[in-house]
Amino acid sequence: MSFLETHALGVRYGGIRAVRGVDISVEEGETVALIGANGAGKSSMLNAIAGVLPHTGRVSFDNEDLTNRPVFDRVRLGISMVPEGRGVFGRLTVEENLLMGAYLGNSQKDQDLDLKQMYDFFPRLKERRRQTGGTLSGGEQQMLAIGRALMSRPKLLLLDEPSMGLAPIMVEKIFEVIRGVSKTGVTILLVEQNARLALQSSQRAYVMESGELSITGESNELLYSPKIRSSYLGEGD
Repeated sequence: MSFLETHALGVRYGGIRAVRGVDISVEEGETVALIGANGAGKSSMLNAIAGVLPHTGRVSFDNEDLTNRPVFDRVRLGISMVPEGRGVFGRLTVEENLLMGAYLGNSQKDQDLDLKQMYDFFPRLKERRRQTGGTLSGGEQQMLAIGRALMSRPKLLLLDEPSMGLAPIMVEKIFEVIRGVSKTGVTILLVEQNARLALQSSQRAYVMESGELSITGESNELLYSPKIRSSYLGEGD
């Protein structure tokens, strides 16, 4: 059994089937990308794995069956998600936002060590640690959302569109951090509209179309696939 597996995963919004019986697997320590057009079902997949959306089918993680398990249980087992739109607490300071990620009860010593690591990852957050989250730029809020997720010491990090709405220089910084997190051994499932960056930052990838998987493979091979280059990388045939 893989570290993370879904079997026949399905998500509905009323009569609309957003995800249609999808099977994926992610090995421990891997970074796996999930790419596709808007509305393909990628974010619904992540939200179902995180327990935010009800789903049919089965989700297993680290030898645990997560089917019908609430969000809290999934976080406690080591799953942390950075949602689309970041979801920072605008009235809390940067440091208070980060500490919200450690609410599962890490010791004060562990929290202090983790805060130091987040500030090493994101020096800009250290400079702004007394500012409220709502006063940060979009890129800084994305850094904060990732840092908050990492404060729970996840085994699996779910990233939903981390580059959305960011300037190119900030996108590069965010992906530099994602690659750095991967090197620490954290398993990552990445949903990303920028297919090129997603493939360059992952080992394997799945392509979703209309709620189903259409293509799977090694990321470095998909980068040179004519279909992927034409459909998702903005290159002609």
